[in-house]
Formats: sequence, structure tokens, C-alpha cells
Amino acid sequence: MPKAIVCRELGPPERLRLETFASAPLKPGELRVAIHAAGINFPDILMAAGEYQLKPEMPFTPGVEAAGEVIEVNGADGTAVGDRVIVKMRHGAYADEAVVTPSQTIPLPQAFDFAEGATFLAAHGTAYHALVDRGQLRPGEVLLVHGAGGGVGLAAVEMGKMLGATVIAAASSEEKLAVAQEKGADHLVLYPREPFRDAVKRITEGRGVDVVFDPVGGEIFENSVRCIAWGARLLVIGFTGGIGLARTNLLLIKGASVLGVRAGEAVRRNPEVGAVRIRKLLEWAEAGKIRPHISHRRPLEDFAQAMRLLIDRKAIGRVALVMQ
Repeated sequence: MPKAIVCRELGPPERLRLETFASAPLKPGELRVAIHAAGINFPDILMAAGEYQLKPEMPFTPGVEAAGEVIEVNGADGTAVGDRVIVKMRHGAYADEAVVTPSQTIPLPQAFDFAEGATFLAAHGTAYHALVDRGQLRPGEVLLVHGAGGGVGLAAVEMGKMLGATVIAAASSEEKLAVAQEKGADHLVLYPREPFRDAVKRITEGRGVDVVFDPVGGEIFENSVRCIAWGARLLVIGFTGGIGLARTNLLLIKGASVLGVRAGEAVRRNPEVGAVRIRKLLEWAEAGKIRPHISHRRPLEDFAQAMRLLIDRKAIGRVALVMQ
């Protein structure tokens, strides 16, 4: 019988349980995917703790992205048994199989393995929506990426460089910065070594940055406002370090904008935005221009330890659960 990670009580990853379940019959228009890998994201952890904006009815299975092979189809146009696909879900990816519709799948890039496919869309989709749709990053601009050793941060470094920006990567360890440099970062800032706003002013000769990519929040956001150029765009991706407070006088003086980034919600409100995004991401992936960096691959039964890698900031890039 297939297995899944199930949340029956809200709390830390250790409260989740590995359970078996019976495969549900397909309704017309549905397909069954044998999941070979699932990506771990912070929303999964927050959802299991009851701290995310989406609160599924319990019991539920965490996980918003997976990759696998189509093993059964019931009138689902455009798909066939044997197709290798990436699966987009609001939850349910930490499992051996999933029942979805064709709109929830896209082809797995030929150069990707299943773990790379399962860690692609959430991070790179967020980076695309932030830098292209919201930030409108232009060639020649200076981009500051906070949390540059994380999955979404590395995606932003990689994509920002590809879009023609000068990229300043800021992270908490030399190991994370080394990977950011491999992804194309032009300048590296180690948080413990130097206040990043001083480093940014030094690197830009006092001008400041044009775009700030911030998945951290808290004091990181507050100090970012102090090292921006005229007309800067501050992209709020998340707040793993707490809620940041903006000094409105500094925003006014710099003619700056603060922009919230919700990649998934943007697609739900305007599906065409998502279609354009996926076309570009697949085009770049097939051309070898973008690729997830996976620091850890863990079997499904090690889900708690794998989720802890994100909580404890021990991952560099992405973490994937790999089904046996």
C-alpha cells in the first residue's frame, strides 16, 4: 500500500506520522502520479504547525511540490501513462502517489532528475514572480539577495544574474556564499563579518541597490531600507526572521516601493501570469540556464529530520524527500 506523511495534530515535524493509505479510484479527468520525490518548503513546516495562511482540514499531508511518473489516466487530456511530470499542489506531496488533474502537472525538464523537478517550481517560480513580475529587474541594475544560501535565495541569485543584474549575495556562512558564487553572485556578504548595509554602501560606492530580495524580514528588512538607491524596489518574500518594520520617511526620501510577493496567489487570481512564468522557466531549464541546488536528499521516512534541516538553517539550497 502507498505511504504518506500525515498531520493529525498541529505542531513540529515530529508530530507528523508515516501512514499507509488505500489508493482512491480516479474520477473523470484525473490522473494518478507515482511520486518519486517531493520538495520541502517552509510553508510545509508552517502548515503542519498551523501557522500558515492556508489551514487544511485535518488530517492532511504536507507538501506543495513533487515529481514523478504518470501511472494511470481517466480521460485526462494531454497526459499519458509513462509521462514524467512535475506536480503542483496546495498540500499532499509527501506521499508515494497523488491523484491530480492535468492542470497541476507540467513536463519534467529532460536534464532534471525527479528530485530536481520536485524542488524547482516553488523556489524558481517565486524568484521569477519577484524579480520579473513585481520587481521588474532590469539589466545593469544592482540586486541584493538576502538569505542567498536558501532555496529561493539561490534561485534569485541565479535568475538575477541571468537577467543581467549585478548580484550581491548575503548569507550566514562561507559555505552558503560559495554556492551563491557558483550560481553567479558578483559580490559576497557574510552577515557575521560586516553589517550588510555597510558592505552594500562600500560595494556600490554609496549609491545603494536597486532591488532588494528579502525572504528573511525582521532587522534585515529594516536595515535594507538604509542601503537602497533612488527608485528602489524592496521585495517582501517572507519573514523567517520576523516581521520587519519600514521607516516611511526613508522610503519617501528614496522614492522607493515595498512590494509583497505571493507567487501562488498571483496565479490563482490571474492564471495567464502563471502560464507565462512556467513557459519561461521550462525554456530556461531546458537550455541549462537554471537548475535547483539540492544539498540533502532523504528517504520519505526521514521526513522530520529533513524538515529540521530547513528549520535549523543547515540546508544549502533545497532539501528533497526521495521515495524508494
